[in-house]
Amino acid sequence: MTDQPSLFSDDQLHQIRASRFRSREPVAQISAYALKSWKQRVHNFQDQIQLSAPVQQGSLFDLAPPHADPDSIDPFQLPQQNTEFWKGAFEDVGVAALYFVLDQTDSLLLYVGETCHSNTRWKGEHDCKRYLQNYVAAHRPHDLSVAVSIGFWRDAPAETKPRQQLEQALIQKWRAPFNKENWRHWGTPFVGGKK
Repeated sequence: MTDQPSLFSDDQLHQIRASRFRSREPVAQISAYALKSWKQRVHNFQDQIQLSAPVQQGSLFDLAPPHADPDSIDPFQLPQQNTEFWKGAFEDVGVAALYFVLDQTDSLLLYVGETCHSNTRWKGEHDCKRYLQNYVAAHRPHDLSVAVSIGFWRDAPAETKPRQQLEQALIQKWRAPFNKENWRHWGTPFVGGKK
């Protein structure tokens, strides 16, 4: 008796088997009106934050970034890249950073995070990746534009505790809706599909 060759590589078989054991609850479809209303509420709040941002006076002697001041970081001014950036080839693991996931179409800050390895943070499982997938999928049936991206602020403190404190201050300031701390403000329409 001869062995029949497989249609799939060992890696593909592993992925197929692994995906069979994950419960993927479909996210209930959200109406176009509800989606637009949700986004408008978030936008209105975050727009007020931008409009009321204090003016920062520069100094010729500021040699280090003001790590403890969340008002000095504008997530919307950071260079943006595709949220699939982590699939690229990197020579190193990156640096300590804060990162901000945006929907550039509507100028929404969706998520604030921190990492000690900016180039590898999103490899593997990450709840925000699922929320983003659900968020983008909610736009498709209504032919609504969406453009998610991620920007890194690479001047974050190298020490974990100060970096996490700054992250929390920014989560609270912007009320980023994908951060669990803010679900009470915006609800959880994109959280479905538990792993």
